[in-house]
Amino acid sequence: MTEDRRIVLVRHGETEWSRGGRHTGRTDVPLTATGREQAEAVGRALGEWTFALVLASPLARAAETCRLAGLACEARPDLEEWDYGAYEGLTTAEIRADRPGWTLWRDGVPGGETAAEVAARADRVLAEAAAASGDVALFSHGHLLRVLCARWLGLPVEDGAFFALAAGSISWLGHEHEARVVERWNTRP
Repeated sequence: MTEDRRIVLVRHGETEWSRGGRHTGRTDVPLTATGREQAEAVGRALGEWTFALVLASPLARAAETCRLAGLACEARPDLEEWDYGAYEGLTTAEIRADRPGWTLWRDGVPGGETAAEVAARADRVLAEAAAASGDVALFSHGHLLRVLCARWLGLPVEDGAFFALAAGSISWLGHEHEARVVERWNTRP
């Protein structure tokens, strides 16, 4: 990927589960009315931007965000959210009732994906984006996009913990000289 190209990351709009802080991995929860409004705002914010490649998680909340933003996309299973296994649908507070101090980034999830598995998916997406002939838009989920950012910067997966993302937010990755950088993060249109 050349220095003049960007990767635009879009977190899907709000769902009932994201609003409630529930870990939403593979459960296909629809957007709320607010989530649909956020998706339309993403489309206005991206305006006249032309993308060589637009990819989205096949989960409805990400694909619908892309569609409502006015873009056509190709589905990529590698953009699905972290598989939370036994913690699917639980809040952090509920998990910590049994595992005090638990964090996804440090402690992982029983019966779900490991950080290394999520990193491998993120790396494949970044390789595909790098091969595109222009700017790329990726519509996905909070934790997966945070992992993508960490991997873009050459950081370990666990450092994704430092990149919070709101529902319906836009971020973009680019270059400053030869260095990979975060140009904008967690912008709410």
